[in-house]
Amino acid sequence: MNEAPPPIRETIVKCPTCGGDSLYAQSNVFRPFCREACKNIDLGAWASETFRVPAPETDPLSDLDAPN
Repeated sequence: MNEAPPPIRETIVKCPTCGGDSLYAQSNVFRPFCREACKNIDLGAWASETFRVPAPETDPLSDLDAPN
């Protein structure tokens, strides 16, 4: 009664860096990117803070004024 698992579908997605076709499957070690160069461009943008996750503006001293 051991049934084989369903085959894993391979999907073509748009590469976030260049917009070209990218194979989104375990065989593509750079997924969701199409190639290593696109992955490195994206990583560089994060490292140089070109890409950022938004955070609310806070006053670093506001915690010091809060009552205990």
